[in-house]
Amino acid sequence: MKYHPIDSGLFTRNRQKFMAKMQPGSLAVFNSNDVYPIGADSTMPFRQAPDIFYLSGVDQEESILLLFPDAIDPKHREILFLRETNDHIAVWEGEKLTKDRAFATSGIRTVYWLQDFDKVFFDLMTEAHTIYFNTNEHYRQAVETETREDRFIHATKRKFPAHKVAKSNPILQEIRGVKEPEEIDLMQTACGITEKGFRRVLGFVKPGVWEFEIEAEFLHEFIRNRSRGFAYTPIIASGNSANVLHYVENKNQCREGELILMDVGAEYANYSSDMTRTIPVSGRFTDRQKQVYNAVLNVKKEATKMLVPGTLWAEYHKEVGKLMTSELLGLGLLDKADVQNEDPDKPAYKQYFMHGTSHHIGLDTHDYGALKTPMQPNMVFTVEPGIYVPEEGFGIRLEDDVVIRDKGEPLNLMADIPIEVEEIESLMNG
Repeated sequence: MKYHPIDSGLFTRNRQKFMAKMQPGSLAVFNSNDVYPIGADSTMPFRQAPDIFYLSGVDQEESILLLFPDAIDPKHREILFLRETNDHIAVWEGEKLTKDRAFATSGIRTVYWLQDFDKVFFDLMTEAHTIYFNTNEHYRQAVETETREDRFIHATKRKFPAHKVAKSNPILQEIRGVKEPEEIDLMQTACGITEKGFRRVLGFVKPGVWEFEIEAEFLHEFIRNRSRGFAYTPIIASGNSANVLHYVENKNQCREGELILMDVGAEYANYSSDMTRTIPVSGRFTDRQKQVYNAVLNVKKEATKMLVPGTLWAEYHKEVGKLMTSELLGLGLLDKADVQNEDPDKPAYKQYFMHGTSHHIGLDTHDYGALKTPMQPNMVFTVEPGIYVPEEGFGIRLEDDVVIRDKGEPLNLMADIPIEVEEIESLMNG
C-alpha cells in the first residue's frame, strides 16, 4: 500500500469494542469487497470494505474476518482467512499478505487460508447460537449490486437455518462514529494532502482553464503525497454548474467573472477528507459574490460552534436553518413575507440551501455514526453550508471537517486551508 503502516493496536482496540457488545454465544463474520468487473478482462481498482478494514487493517481482496469471543478454543476467538498466494499470483498480481504479515498488520494470531474457511466455519457454528450478519444500513445507502457480504448471508441462512441472526450494523454505527486518536491522525493527514492540492490549484486557475484540468491538478498533488486519489467523485463546477449539487462531469471552460465551486477531498489509508471551496476564476470576487460568500462563511462559523457534546443532529440542522434564513434576508434573497408564510415542512431558506449541513466522515465520506443520539467527543463531522443562486449565475459552498472535543469548539482539521476572501485573493494574485 502507498500509505505508511498503521499500528495494529488500533485494529485490536476496534475489535475489542465490537466484541464487548456481542451477545453471549455469538460469532460475527466480515467479508472483503468484490473486485468488480467493467467488461472484457477489466476490473475496477480494488477498494476494501470499510468494516473489515476497521476491524483488522487488512487491505486485500478475498479476505474474511471471524470474531467469536466465546469460542471454546481461545485461538478461534479472532480468525483471519486470506487468499493463499503462490508464485503465479506473485508474478501477475504482486505480493500478497503472508500469515506473519497479516499478524503484524492486524494483531490477529490465528490466520488460515481461505480454502479452510468452510470447514472451520462449520465447526465453530456448532458452538455458536447466534450469527451477526453485516448488512449495509446507512441512511443514504442505495446499493443495487449484490455484494460478497450479501452472498455470504444468503448461503449461511440456507446452511444454518436454526441459528439466531443478529445485526452488526448497530454496533458499527455506534463505535465507528467515535474515532480513535490514530484515526483522527490519519484523517488529519488526508486533510493535509487536500490542502496541498488546493494551494496548487490557487496558483493554477485563471480564465480559460477547463474544469478537468483543475481536477487533474488536484489528482497530481494527491497521488504524489501517498494518496490513492480522490476520496469521492470530485465536483469542479464553474458558473451555473455550481447550482447542480452533484455535478461531476467537470467538462466546462472557466470564464472570467465566474466562480468555481470545488468539492474535493483526498483519501489516505482508506480514510476520507471532504473539502469544499469556492474561488473566483479571475482571482477577484465581485462585490456581490463577496457578499454572498461571506454570508455562507458566517453560517459555517456559527454552525461549527454548535458541534459540541450533547447536540442532537436534527435540532442542529434546524438551528442552522435559522442562521441561513437570517443571512438570506440580509442578502435580499428572501423577504419577511417569505419567512412568515413558509411551510414548516419546507422552510423558505431551502430555496437557496437545499442540502444538509453536516454528516459523519471517516472510512466512508458519508461515514457510519449515530445520528439520533447526542453527539460525543471524537466524532468527526463536515460543516458545509451553501447558497445557490441560479438567477445570478453562481453557487457558493464552503466545507471543513471538524472533531468534536470534550469542551469548547471543535478541532478544525482543515484550519490551515485558506478560506477567507482576502487570503484566497492574495494567493491567487501573488
